[in-house]
Amino acid sequence: MPFQPIQSEKLSAAVVRQIEQLILRGILRPGERLPSERELSERLGVSRPSLREAIAELQQTGLLTTRAGAGVYVADVLGSAFSESLRQLFARHDEAVFDYLSFRRDMEGLAAERAAEKGTESDLAVIDTLYARMEAAHGKRNPAEESRLDADFHLAIIEASHNVIMLHMMRSMYQLLREGVFYNRQIMFRQRTTREALLAQHRAINTALQARDGAAARAAVETHLSYVEAALSADRRAAHDEGVARQRLERLRGG
Repeated sequence: MPFQPIQSEKLSAAVVRQIEQLILRGILRPGERLPSERELSERLGVSRPSLREAIAELQQTGLLTTRAGAGVYVADVLGSAFSESLRQLFARHDEAVFDYLSFRRDMEGLAAERAAEKGTESDLAVIDTLYARMEAAHGKRNPAEESRLDADFHLAIIEASHNVIMLHMMRSMYQLLREGVFYNRQIMFRQRTTREALLAQHRAINTALQARDGAAARAAVETHLSYVEAALSADRRAAHDEGVARQRLERLRGG
């Protein structure tokens, strides 16, 4: 008969499984510091020796790391998603930039549709809160803050789709974007007309999500990222044309 004896689970194994699930679901994020040993053992209801055993196992698997005198942190598991040579290759070729935007349009459109249909009320509240912060930041004319909130807003939609593979894949993609591998996101928030258009696009995405209209949410995301692609292409073209014009001016002055 296909039955096995029931075995009680070690407390440390239960702790490992819970922390793994929190990392997998994106609740504990790369670089985030865990509570102190005393606080964490109290929250989990386990002894410190059991907690230490679990932490040691998670360190061996590379999910947690210890910083001398600073505590235990979630490891930067996204850092190895792309090799340094590939990151440099992406940065040197515009083809990668526009393929990246095309990939985001497909993936985030799907995620928005899923989030509208399957996201919980708390998921939608997170997205709505982030949009409200985007509106507040809009009046401050701070490109860095607007750029950060823009990324948080889009990642919240990915999280609300409740697909952990998509979540970690897209987080790794956003990490490259934050590092400026594809383009400087703050450029998009420097011109008034572009900033107004971007805010209106995010408002449309949020409105569709709050109404749980999957098709409208997907269409709004696709419209937004198509706009980003067109704006970036225009910026690239303008930079190229300015370079050519500068060469002509230098030749005229030299002649």
